[in-house]
Amino acid sequence: MHIALSILVAVSLISIPAGQPVAPEDASRVRQDQWHLAFLKVDEAHNISRGAGVQVAVPDTGVDPHPDLSRNLLKGKNVLTGTGDGLQDANSHGTAMAGLIAAHGSDGRIGALGIAPEAKILPIVSSRSDNYGEADKLAEAIDFAVTQHVGVISISSAGVTSEKLTRSVKNALAADIVLIAGVGNLPEAATIGYPAAEEGVIAVSGTDRAGNHAPIAVTGSKIDVAAPAVDIYSTSYDGKYSKGTGTSSATAIVAGAAALIRSKYPDLPAQEVAHRLTATAVDKGPPGRDDQYGYGVIDLVAALTADVPPLGFESSNVTPPASAAAAPEKGDSARTVRGLATLGVLVAAGGGYLFWRRRRRADDSPPRVSR
Repeated sequence: MHIALSILVAVSLISIPAGQPVAPEDASRVRQDQWHLAFLKVDEAHNISRGAGVQVAVPDTGVDPHPDLSRNLLKGKNVLTGTGDGLQDANSHGTAMAGLIAAHGSDGRIGALGIAPEAKILPIVSSRSDNYGEADKLAEAIDFAVTQHVGVISISSAGVTSEKLTRSVKNALAADIVLIAGVGNLPEAATIGYPAAEEGVIAVSGTDRAGNHAPIAVTGSKIDVAAPAVDIYSTSYDGKYSKGTGTSSATAIVAGAAALIRSKYPDLPAQEVAHRLTATAVDKGPPGRDDQYGYGVIDLVAALTADVPPLGFESSNVTPPASAAAAPEKGDSARTVRGLATLGVLVAAGGGYLFWRRRRRADDSPPRVSR
């Protein structure tokens, strides 16, 4: 039985009827529509790091070989069929996530641009074209990513776990891989889904264009950071482009940020990569960590340049939470597969280390604010 634990959101391109594809030559307008690039000061961040040398696994609906991604696609795997290289996508969701992470566009600021345009994408088909998948298939995808020695795994889906998936997630964390997952979307997902709920996984919430909490994003005590999640433009199948809303997009954006950090600091453990993301986040909402933004909205430039003391050697202006050993939740062993759903349907248009959880009490000092 498959259970959707997140709302599936269909959003059309402005002034274009939903589901109506737009010719790939409209790539000239996509970059200006990617509002999150200016919001996150991506141009400035790219003067420091572009993600070179980092592989990001994207377990999703597959990745279509879009021209804006062609230089950055590796051959992956289809864990649903056991055959194929992951370079097919009948849905658009996986292609959109890959584009947000590592699209390189083309000359003259044409086409979609990702957060880490020199990172490599390892595409893994783990969800069907209807956006649903089994927890154990996601586990297989994660296991495959570990064998390929990726630096980051970006999981834009949420659901209920299984023993196999919980084990695979913990194994990936122990392999010093940065795992990033969306928390889920309202109203279907009332609580944070798995694997975002797992200790050690960076749980991502979403914001709107003004940087405020996106109403669609689930709230909860395990949220770590937030990133743009509303009207997010990216790549789609057949050379087209898409626009979507949901914590899927925010997750891919944070995965791109992690790739930038791992590229600039190649010897930095996964735990410290996450520490940089949370310690330099722009505080929002009540001072300190809260249930809408976590530690705040990611700040790419600060994450790449700030003087962030390592965990255990913090200065007074960076107040990280204590690391915590992950323990299985009660009832884990009795769980059966339910299902996972990608966190937002995109409409084709316009073309071991420590298991940890970043925590901060509400009365602790807020994270560094840089804008």
